Amino acid sequence: MLDLKYLRKNQEVATQKLTDRGVQEGVLADLLAADQKRRDVIAKVEELKAKRNEASDKIAFAKRQKEDASAAIQEMQAVAKEIKNLDQELEGLDQAVKDQAAHLPNIAEDDVPVGPDEEANVEIRTWEPADYEGRPLVKTEAPAWLKPHYEIGEDLGILDFERGAKVSGARFLYYVGDGARLERALYNFMLDQHREEGYTEMITPIVVNDSAMFGTGQYPKFQDDAYRVEGLNQTYIPTAEVSLTNYYAGETIPTEDLPISITALSPSFRKEAGAAGRDTRGLIRLHQFNKVEMVKFAKPDQSDQELEKMTNNAESILQKLGLPYHVITLSTGDMGFSAAKTHDLEVWLPAQGMYREISSVSNTRDFQARRMHITYRNEDGKLELVHTLNGSGLAVGRTVAAILENYQNENGTVTVPEVLRPYLGGQKTLQATPHH
Repeated sequence: MLDLKYLRKNQEVATQKLTDRGVQEGVLADLLAADQKRRDVIAKVEELKAKRNEASDKIAFAKRQKEDASAAIQEMQAVAKEIKNLDQELEGLDQAVKDQAAHLPNIAEDDVPVGPDEEANVEIRTWEPADYEGRPLVKTEAPAWLKPHYEIGEDLGILDFERGAKVSGARFLYYVGDGARLERALYNFMLDQHREEGYTEMITPIVVNDSAMFGTGQYPKFQDDAYRVEGLNQTYIPTAEVSLTNYYAGETIPTEDLPISITALSPSFRKEAGAAGRDTRGLIRLHQFNKVEMVKFAKPDQSDQELEKMTNNAESILQKLGLPYHVITLSTGDMGFSAAKTHDLEVWLPAQGMYREISSVSNTRDFQARRMHITYRNEDGKLELVHTLNGSGLAVGRTVAAILENYQNENGTVTVPEVLRPYLGGQKTLQATPHH
C-alpha cells in the first residue's frame, strides 16, 4: 500500500512513477479527489462535534439556572443527526479510498529501468562454471542429441505428466523414483545452504486467510489466479512469501532483532490464468510446485544491502549446482505488484537455447508492511514501518529442469551435480530403471 501523505505531497512525481508502472492516467487524481472529499467530511464532523459540545454546555447551564433548555436540546438533536449521517458517508468514503489505493502497485526505485515490459530489463551479470564437464556451454551450439527436460524425464521414467493429467488435469505431474529423490535432494540442499547463511527455517501453513493475501499484495488484484477454499475466506498459498511475511502481521519487531531472515519450503498453487498456451509441457509452468522461499525484515537503511545479499544467496545455490545463469534487473513494466526493485535470476536451459526465470528477489520497501502493520521503533523511539524483502531460493521444479538439461549425456543418462550426491546416497548418475 502506498503512503497517502506521500501521494498528496508529491502528486506530479507519483503520477509519473505510477504511469511507468502501467497505471492509467487519472487513476491517482481520482484517488486523491476521493481522499480530499473524505478529509473534508472529517473536518465537517469535527466542527459539528465541537458545536454539539457547545450545545451540551448550554443545556447544562440552562438547567442549572432553571431556564428553558428546549431550544438548545433541539439544536443538539439536529447536530447529532447530522453527525450520524456524515459518519455513514465517511464509512463509504473510507472504503472507496482504501479500495482504490489497494489497486495501486508499488512505486519503483529511481534506479529501476523504465519500460513497458521484459524488453526493457537490464542484464547485470552472467555466470558460467569454469569446468563445464564437457556439457554444451551457453555460447556454443547445442549438439543434435540434446533433449528438453520433459523428454529426458519421461525417457528415464522419473517424470510422469500423463498420469498427472489423468488424476488432476493439465500442468500437474508425478515425480517417480529418482525424480522424487532428486527433487527432495534439491530442496534439502537449498534449505541447508540458507540455514548456513543465517536464515531460520520454518514450516508454514499452506492455507491462509484473505487478510494475509491482502498483506503481501496478492489481493484484491490477483484473486482470479488463486486457488480458493470453497465457502471459506481462505486460499492455498501461491508462494510461502505470503505465510512467511505475515508471520509478524500487526506486530512491532524489537529493533535489536533486525534484520531477520527466514526461509521455508512449501508447495505453491497457481491457476496460471494468464499463461494459456505457454510452457504447456514440462516443469516450467505448473499449477502445483515446490519452492524454497527466503524472506527478510529490515530497517529502511538496511534493505538495499539485504536485497543484494538475498540475490547472492540465490546465486550461490546455482553456482554450487554448476548451473549457468544471468542476473537481470526488471523494468517498471515487468516487476511484480508489490516490488520497488527486483533482481531476477534466469537459468540457462540448453534445449530451449534461452535463459528462464528461476528466482525473483524483491525489495518491497514499506509497501507490504503498511498493509500488514509491521513496525519497529526507530532511534527516536517512534514507531516506523519495517521494509520487507522476498525471493525464491529456488523454484525446485525449474531447478530439476535445469539439471536434467544441463547435465544430460549423449547416452540418455544424467550426471548428478556433485553437491547433491551426498543427498542421494552417493549416486552419480540418473538412468532408466524399471519401477512399478
